[in-house]
Amino acid sequence: MLKFLKWTGIVLSVIIIGLYIYIIANQHRTFTAPYPQIKAVTDSAVIARGKHLVFGPAHCVNCHASPEMAERVLKGELVPLAGGNIFDIPIGKIYSKNLTPDETGIGQKSDAEIARALRYGVSSKGRALFDFMPFHNTSDEDLVAIISYLRQQPAVRNVVPENNLNLLGQAVNAFLLKPVGPAGIVPTTVQQDTSANYGQYLANSVANCRGCHTNRDLMTGAFTGEDYSGGLVFEEPADSGTYVLTTPNLTPDATGRLKGWTRQQFIDRFRKGTLIKQTHMPWGPFSRMSDDELKAIYEFLQTVKPVHNEIKETFVFKKKK
Repeated sequence: MLKFLKWTGIVLSVIIIGLYIYIIANQHRTFTAPYPQIKAVTDSAVIARGKHLVFGPAHCVNCHASPEMAERVLKGELVPLAGGNIFDIPIGKIYSKNLTPDETGIGQKSDAEIARALRYGVSSKGRALFDFMPFHNTSDEDLVAIISYLRQQPAVRNVVPENNLNLLGQAVNAFLLKPVGPAGIVPTTVQQDTSANYGQYLANSVANCRGCHTNRDLMTGAFTGEDYSGGLVFEEPADSGTYVLTTPNLTPDATGRLKGWTRQQFIDRFRKGTLIKQTHMPWGPFSRMSDDELKAIYEFLQTVKPVHNEIKETFVFKKKK
């Protein structure tokens, strides 16, 4: 029996050591993906569209502003996209990148490299990016606008640390992390109006409403719930406890948050901006969306599949024991 246990221990040790070596050796896997034919332009109307997307529905500023700018972002103000925001999640610490045209940001990256990162989730070094950005199906026209604006903003020098993954994060990186590309054919352009079709485009391919209002695995980013049925839990630690935020159900079911809301009530809520400081909802940037954009999103949400999923409490503070 002792001999059996000894050999079992040796075998398990070899397996564990082998797995660890494999994980460490595969931290820099590279992938191939096409470079979209996207080129920045200097047309003022295109740049204005890009600025609106960056500080409005695409809410790039919500993640790519530096931490000290957080209060201004909550108010919907325009601040530099210098990066450095920390996302402390179960797999480790993820840092948002500097998106200004400085050499510490995107200054040395080509338009095609930036477009590939947004559309295919592959960095300029060929590594898979964590799927936090919902721009895989963003139209060519809007990608041109976004990148054109990023090129025109003032350069800010800010060296952002590399992501700091724990052992779990390193395992996810080695075994599970792969690029995520477009679902279907990416549109060249999208008609801007108040229709449900345009609302679907904004909600799924620009504003990432689905990304937060659908339950998902925070380690891999994979969706685990039904679209727009809510239930994704975020925890924000504080000195005296933890704020627990759960995204509400946005489907037109009786348990949905928007049940009984008129289109004008929907718009009015966005105009109020941030009411709960700890929220992950980018109310500041979203408050900058136009009435027509909000009308379109409202119309789209009325068309999604109703899902019975009652979220009783969306904001809870748990005191430390």
